[in-house]
Amino acid sequence: MPISIPMPTKSIPTKITFFEWLLPLVISGKKIITIRDEAESHYVPGTIVEVSALETGKFACFIKILSVAPLAFDEISEFHAEQECLPLDKLKTLISDIYPNIEKLYVINFELVND
Repeated sequence: MPISIPMPTKSIPTKITFFEWLLPLVISGKKIITIRDEAESHYVPGTIVEVSALETGKFACFIKILSVAPLAFDEISEFHAEQECLPLDKLKTLISDIYPNIEKLYVINFELVND
């Protein structure tokens, strides 16, 4: 009897976008996390993804996904702000502007892939 292997319902993302003004922080290796909603939480640790500008689609660099973990909005702390390379108040405002009224978020930890 043939064995049926279930196929994953979601494909593994190979690209990620950041606001253009954040790209220098990603490229320099200073920004090492991004906070996203559930729709953008399907990155897989160990994979390398292409980074581009949200506004233009212009390629910036490659990053390696290290981890993906749930994070409630109320749990965003100074620790996360340091990893985002942003002041805490600016980070919380940015997240609430992008994802209004969404409490369930995900923190994606990554590292810059050097040539």
